[in-house]
Amino acid sequence: MAVSLSFRPCYYSTFKLPIRRISSTKSARRRMAAKMSSNSTSSTTNTDERKLPILLFDIMDTIVRDPFYHDVPAFFGMSFKELIECKHPTPWIEFEEGLINETELARKFFKDGRPLDLEGLKNCMRRGYSYLEGVEELLHALKQNGYEMHAFTNYPIWYEMIEDKLKLSNYLSWTFCSCKNGKRKPDPAFYLEVLKHLNVDPARCIFVDDRMRNVVAAIDAGIVGLQFKNADLLRHDLCLLGIDISSNQDNKNQDPEEEQ
Repeated sequence: MAVSLSFRPCYYSTFKLPIRRISSTKSARRRMAAKMSSNSTSSTTNTDERKLPILLFDIMDTIVRDPFYHDVPAFFGMSFKELIECKHPTPWIEFEEGLINETELARKFFKDGRPLDLEGLKNCMRRGYSYLEGVEELLHALKQNGYEMHAFTNYPIWYEMIEDKLKLSNYLSWTFCSCKNGKRKPDPAFYLEVLKHLNVDPARCIFVDDRMRNVVAAIDAGIVGLQFKNADLLRHDLCLLGIDISSNQDNKNQDPEEEQ
């Protein structure tokens, strides 16, 4: 089950729970949601009607399939284990932080300095990008309901290839990318930079990531954290947190007698 800190998206007092107390059981999450809802008053600010909470999404293996684990090793004719053994450990991280460009990545990618088919690798990555099952529909419902959403991701300038193919900007803004901000999760400074930019209380943000260490870092910053497992579990957890993910089609299909 997705790991979560639960709250209602209305009035939020800053809170923080030790990670050992984070429970994935339905009953625990409902209890926490009920506790937070007792403090709720409004889901918007008084000044600019900004709808809260703000949703922050990791991208790779949370919204978009990451080709690195299967497609890229196959491109090089290796197993994933062999690729990790041959690959230099730092260039990709430097590329994600915007410290080197793709030409330098190609030059430094392998420990032994062997040449890298950069365009072939980029085409391989591009072919491998796709929405994870059920995620685009969830993003669409959240967008319909007026939630502010941002990417919060460790990824190089190749995020532009993802955008070109999948048009994530239909749903969220590519606001917080490591290649633009020069920081990577789980660096606490990256989370603080996000909160400063958004100018919002951390407890009024929900962060979703498939990697637990990144979720823990969000919790340490006072942000509500959800570990992504799949779209159905995320939808369920968001509902428990009071997030409206009903779609226009859901409303059309509603029994008129239920509205009375």
